[in-house]
Amino acid sequence: MTVSKFALALAAGVIATTAQATMPMLYEEALARSEEERIINAPIAGIENKHWFNYRIDIAEAQKELRSDLGKADDVDDLRDAWEEYAEELQEERKHYVEEMAERGYRMGTVTVVE
Repeated sequence: MTVSKFALALAAGVIATTAQATMPMLYEEALARSEEERIINAPIAGIENKHWFNYRIDIAEAQKELRSDLGKADDVDDLRDAWEEYAEELQEERKHYVEEMAERGYRMGTVTVVE
């Protein structure tokens, strides 16, 4: 019986996913995931300027650094540090972008729905 490389990779992925699913999410990861939901996906007021592009580049760099840090993590403390740093970078970059645009007269709009 021959097993294709694809089937082996698929099985390994299922096993890895199953193993990972048993580990509870770290507080730092949950915090970072909530910061990810707040990533700005469209430029404020539709203005694509250097601040918008710098923001997008900084977010991409933070994501790349997180992948690298998670790959190098040897223990739970390393994982916590990686997720915490990532969350802080996302928050810092978002605040910086919003402040830069506010200085130029473009405010970040928010909508609140109350039932």
